[in-house]
Amino acid sequence: MYTISRNLRITAILLIILGGIGIAVGFMQAPKTIEQAQEIIAKNSEHGGHGEAHGAAHTAGHGDAHAASKEVAHKDAAHTEEAKHEGVAHENVAHKEDTIKKSVDTAVVAAADVKSSESIVAKDTAVAPVAPVAHENAAKKDIHAAHEDHAAHQAHLEHQFHQLKNKPWAALYVACIFVMLISLGVLVFYAIQQVAQAGWSPVLFRVMQGITAYLPVGSIIFFVILVLSAMHFNHLFVWMDEEVVKNDKLIQAKSGYLNPTFWLIRAAIFLIGWNLYRYLSRKNCLAQDAASDDSFYKKNFKLSAGFLVFFIVSESIMAWDWIMSFDPHWFSTLFGWYVFASFFVSGITTIALVTLYLQSVGELKFVNSSHVHDLAKFMFGISVFWTYLWFSQFMLIWYANIPEEVTYFVQRIEDYNLPFFGMLVMNFLFPLLILINTDFKRIKWVIVMAGIVILLGHYVDFFNMIMPSAVGDQWFIGIPEIGALMFFVGLFLLVVFTALGKADLLVKRNPFIEESKHFHY
Repeated sequence: MYTISRNLRITAILLIILGGIGIAVGFMQAPKTIEQAQEIIAKNSEHGGHGEAHGAAHTAGHGDAHAASKEVAHKDAAHTEEAKHEGVAHENVAHKEDTIKKSVDTAVVAAADVKSSESIVAKDTAVAPVAPVAHENAAKKDIHAAHEDHAAHQAHLEHQFHQLKNKPWAALYVACIFVMLISLGVLVFYAIQQVAQAGWSPVLFRVMQGITAYLPVGSIIFFVILVLSAMHFNHLFVWMDEEVVKNDKLIQAKSGYLNPTFWLIRAAIFLIGWNLYRYLSRKNCLAQDAASDDSFYKKNFKLSAGFLVFFIVSESIMAWDWIMSFDPHWFSTLFGWYVFASFFVSGITTIALVTLYLQSVGELKFVNSSHVHDLAKFMFGISVFWTYLWFSQFMLIWYANIPEEVTYFVQRIEDYNLPFFGMLVMNFLFPLLILINTDFKRIKWVIVMAGIVILLGHYVDFFNMIMPSAVGDQWFIGIPEIGALMFFVGLFLLVVFTALGKADLLVKRNPFIEESKHFHY
């Protein structure tokens, strides 16, 4: 029976500790006031911050000024130009008000002079009283416009402040949901193998069950983050802000669905449903080892079929709720499939990496190169499937060029250019060039290299889906992001490899176990 090694345990614990410190530092570095936020933005700009010229334009995408039409898009463009000089404009507001007040005083004096000179120019008696009134009204309008500019500037600064405060929360959220969904992807792959009655994969069932052991732990942490978001500990989800909703008719129309209570109820149902299947399927699989017939195997078959139906529905809604609702003005009918492909290929890649590690320490001797080859085929195939979905979603929206739709990609291309296009290389081009070769699918170090790149690439994919709406152009992969990823990876390693030691690594009474042992491709 497998036992987690001392070195692996220490490595996992160190990752958890260092990651926890990184998360804490991220929260401590978050600004406490608008002034601190301005200092951070100025510092980032000096060091070549990401897309500061676009910041003002895209902050509207996170609040009540979402681009819902071409007119809004033009206004955003104009605001972007103004944002470049907003510092100067802010300093001149007070001076502008003093100038306007002097103009009003001058107009009033002029009115008095006009009244005293009515006897000199008789024909002007009907016109003269009107002139000072017109000047005074124009002056008042200028004062009102100046106050509006000042208020808009303050709102922009406050929005940037919330974005920077969101940064450690968003880093925590991305790492937490990504690692949790890896275990969910493995659970789905396991259920598919059960329903398909696959003959090649039973030798890997214990590896899959070990990886899914992280799902209950990850689900609890993730649900806590969702509850804290609903309690307004952060501003990740703009539709939870009552002030924004009050002035946004589009979000108001969705409030029957997008409201914190219903949102949390849906999340609880999904997480409980997934974890319940994970618990029952593992229980039946262990019971099958000691059974005298195939009754528990048949129970798992029916249970897995039911779970897959539940998963198809819950996964799409989950993608809308936990990721797409960061942009409540934007939607895509392909989004559920797109998110699924991302964490599904990540889950399969994790199965391959864990399998190769266990083989490197002398375990899983019954797993041969053909099993590894099949895992690599899935890594390659689902990577291509993910690319197909990415291109279908991007191409249709970009070509249609509808402002309220294309804004989603404009922001990512302008402010997240490197991660946006970088993930295409990591998630498609690299796996395509490496794993398309049949021989390479059997070389362990090649699979490990490809697997690490795929996992990092899909982390960047989740980063691209979430960060633009959470932090705008104030992004940077720094201490909060690296710390959060280290924490959850360390926790994942500790939970998974501890769980692998709780049962024999080979299932014994599965009807297809002998076929799986002698599988050759």
